[in-house]
Amino acid sequence: MANFKSANPFLKPNNDTGFGNNPNSYGGRFINKDGTFNLRREGISLFDKFSVFQRMLNLSNLHFGSLILVYYFMMNALFTLAYVAVGTEQLQGIIGTTPWAHLKETFFFSTQTFVTVGYGRINPIGDAASILASLESLSGYLSFAIITGLIYGRFSRPKSYLAFSDFAVVAPYKDKTALMFRFANYKDNHILTNVEIKVNAALQVEENGTPTFKFYDLTLERYKIDSLPMNWTVVHAIDENSPLYGYNQPDFATADVEIYVLITSFDDIYSSPVLQRTSYTFREIKFNAKFVPMYRESEDGQMTILELHKLNTVVEVKG
Repeated sequence: MANFKSANPFLKPNNDTGFGNNPNSYGGRFINKDGTFNLRREGISLFDKFSVFQRMLNLSNLHFGSLILVYYFMMNALFTLAYVAVGTEQLQGIIGTTPWAHLKETFFFSTQTFVTVGYGRINPIGDAASILASLESLSGYLSFAIITGLIYGRFSRPKSYLAFSDFAVVAPYKDKTALMFRFANYKDNHILTNVEIKVNAALQVEENGTPTFKFYDLTLERYKIDSLPMNWTVVHAIDENSPLYGYNQPDFATADVEIYVLITSFDDIYSSPVLQRTSYTFREIKFNAKFVPMYRESEDGQMTILELHKLNTVVEVKG
């Protein structure tokens, strides 16, 4: 059994994090790097737990665009097969003489009908083809109405646009040791105001001879800033009032330490509150390293340059 440290009886744990305390019930980290919860729900139907709209809003731009293209081609392929099934002789204006030419022209007629372009060279003359064309036009209207709503929702959704350092560091700080990480707003002309931060530490400790997960609020050098035009290095002093006091690097691994970060702020552009989460596991915490400054004065001395490429740059320091 691992040699867990006992919980500090003078520190009050935070029991309002939403997580339990049984270490045998957890797998991996609590919070993923992108801020999502490392959690999968079971015991409920897919229809009840899955939201198509929410899923579409959270897809990456590449996946969202690819899904639209796949949907567009699949719908037209299905209607093309339906036109072929009722007979392409019900479509007037096809000039191809081979089965492949008929299939191509039918497919392109389907695309024109789906988006209601209707060039007019090919048109339905049979009842079955006319009904299919009517249904396809309706499907196209509904599809593009939904897609337009999704695109608007994706573009108008408030986001914090924060980039976090890939790791936290533990290094000497003033006359103490401190846990530090940093983040910055990476969008031009997008300044967050009333930025507040809350940091929790999750660690396994020994309680009545049993390993138990405890969650503690970490005291910070600064909890709030009025605006975030540059980077912010968050500092937690590891002193006798810290739940991490006396922990070395192997202790961090034994206790399965995870640092949970929650940032809330106000976005002036969208006039809306925004938030962002992330976390650092013990594997993402470097010891005896400190961050280098990531800003400098411009050559003409008239501007400050924020060097975002240095967000993860550290130098080694002696413990």
